[in-house]
Amino acid sequence: YPSGNLAIIVTRERDQLICTVQEDELRTAKIRALFQSDGRSTCYYPNGDEWINMNIQGGQYLDQAGNRVRRWMWPNLSPGPHVPLSPIFISLNRHVGVRILAQDKIFVSFLAMGRQAKLNMGTKVQASAASQLPPPTRLGEDELLLLAFRVRILQLFDRMRGCLNFPSSEQWNKIQPPTYLMTQAVKILELCMAADISEELRSSIRAIVNA
Repeated sequence: YPSGNLAIIVTRERDQLICTVQEDELRTAKIRALFQSDGRSTCYYPNGDEWINMNIQGGQYLDQAGNRVRRWMWPNLSPGPHVPLSPIFISLNRHVGVRILAQDKIFVSFLAMGRQAKLNMGTKVQASAASQLPPPTRLGEDELLLLAFRVRILQLFDRMRGCLNFPSSEQWNKIQPPTYLMTQAVKILELCMAADISEELRSSIRAIVNA
């Protein structure tokens, strides 16, 4: 970002690529979107609520109250009729936008200081007629809270290391947390969406991992 904060990170985890979009903030690395080369992607509202969720079968678009506004299926995944995708464009903030045209045409665009970068994070992942997505892991309230606090504690330790490395400078505030911590935070948020818990607890867990 023009502020110097990191906007987009592309990393490799095992056999897949992961693109993470962060908010333009100094002290936190709030995740606004996550795109994976295995076909799974999620975009989040500024408050951390799920906005768009996609997998190898299709996707859904939610409003800020959590109501499903749109749902679609990628073509050629099943012999029966499917709900087609109407093009979607959202602005994560004033610098980063996401355009969804097809399974293999999901564009993340970044515009700042008169220059633009565009990444195609779409992928052509096919699912056979007999295959099914594995059921999401469902954890209880205590397990989810423990996972969230674990990530928060690791984030604090990472900031303490930064403070020790730069004791007389404010530069440690700009150091981004390790990629594995950001990935763990996103996975916890995904588990919360799949778990049978109250919206109040989901909000508390989002606040813990995004603090």
